[in-house]
Amino acid sequence: MAASKARTRTESAIQSRGRRFFVVVRHLFNRPVTAFGTIVFMMFVLMAIFGPLIAPYGANEQVYADARQAPSTEHWFGTDNLGRDVYSRILYGSRDVLVQAGLGTILAIICGTIFGLITGFRGGWLDEITMRFFDSLLALPALLLALLLLGTVGQSRNAVLVVIVVVYTPIVARVARSVVLSIRTKGFVEAAQLQGESQRWILFREILPSVVPALTVEGALRFSYAIFLVASLGFLGVGVQPPSPNWGLMVSEARTYASQLPWALFFPAAAIALLVIGVNLMADGIKNTLQSTD
Repeated sequence: MAASKARTRTESAIQSRGRRFFVVVRHLFNRPVTAFGTIVFMMFVLMAIFGPLIAPYGANEQVYADARQAPSTEHWFGTDNLGRDVYSRILYGSRDVLVQAGLGTILAIICGTIFGLITGFRGGWLDEITMRFFDSLLALPALLLALLLLGTVGQSRNAVLVVIVVVYTPIVARVARSVVLSIRTKGFVEAAQLQGESQRWILFREILPSVVPALTVEGALRFSYAIFLVASLGFLGVGVQPPSPNWGLMVSEARTYASQLPWALFFPAAAIALLVIGVNLMADGIKNTLQSTD
């Protein structure tokens, strides 16, 4: 009987989350601003998936005879000083930026959620020590902390992932912890404790569903910041290394020839700006939708 009730409650929760997901999606397209942001984000996701298949040239293919060409029907975004097609490199670079920023954000959300749930629920010395350590990390600007970490672990794609996780885990943990502190004394949590449920069950089956809406919004915001961080590290030359089609690295390489090849600088910079704006608009729409449906 108890197992049947638990199964019924789980199925009901899954159906409720499914309905809420479709409500959020519908509301995102009800407002022109959030619809624009969502469409822009989806467009870049499709670019990341299918870009390498439709790119007319390879990411690092050099056609010396076409070097320094302005945008044309043959090279839509022109070519750089080495004869590489800027349009193709932006298509390839979309996968690089989205995968690094997306995977780093997901790992940061997972780590931050675990820390936030445990410290918020247990409290005491564990909560105090963990939060003070996170405060010390948050005291440093994100880019400065990233540079310090990269100087320690080296410069590579994996290092950039580690940097994103370390930089954004404290922020996610504080958000999760604040929600846990507000609901850990609620009746349904106390009822689960009185029934003798394990701490793991209470954290992940009773408390976590209440934390998910805040984490959804925070995850979207962290994702936009992670995109900018990946591009910034590439621009500074401390993230992924040449000849990667990282958009920030493309901007860094093109700035030397900005007066002669402005298109090689403009298009990757515009891609960064458009993607960040789109994700931020989508995050605002998700936030407003979740607040209106609470």
